[in-house]
Amino acid sequence: MRLIDKRIKVSRRDMLRAGGAVAAAATVMPVGIVKAAEPVALSQDSFATLVKMARDIYPHDKIADKYYAVVVESLDQAAKDDAALKTLLEDGVAQLDKKAAGLKNGGGYGATSSEDERVAILKEIETTPFFQKVRGTMITGLYNNKELWPHFGYEGASADKGGYINRGFGDIDWL
Repeated sequence: MRLIDKRIKVSRRDMLRAGGAVAAAATVMPVGIVKAAEPVALSQDSFATLVKMARDIYPHDKIADKYYAVVVESLDQAAKDDAALKTLLEDGVAQLDKKAAGLKNGGGYGATSSEDERVAILKEIETTPFFQKVRGTMITGLYNNKELWPHFGYEGASADKGGYINRGFGDIDWL
């Protein structure tokens, strides 16, 4: 019978080397994320407010902000060529900030820490063209993202795999 030594054999030098690599990666990572979400037509504050608004409209705790930022980036790109859209977005963010300033925190929409207060503000403006534009863009931008489908439990189209009849159609066990 062979005896296996199960003690962990990590030297102090290896631990310091690995820790240094992690520290270097941690300092570089946030810079790359910020660069990816650099607004073109909108102001940085408006961009951040729209990301916060998008997260409040479609709250998914397990989805990172970068996926919301990608959709807001598409709005930003469209606003670069469409002055009316840019005005709609900038004025809508100003309206959000104005409504949030009336609350106890006194800051803008992004500075409002209470999700319930932010949702109440969104309910007040849900019939406006600004809200409808952001909501409509988020539906297609967020839920058509194939990277996010596993988070939602969607396996994707089944037509190319023979359809649903052979892929779980009869798996209902609660009937």
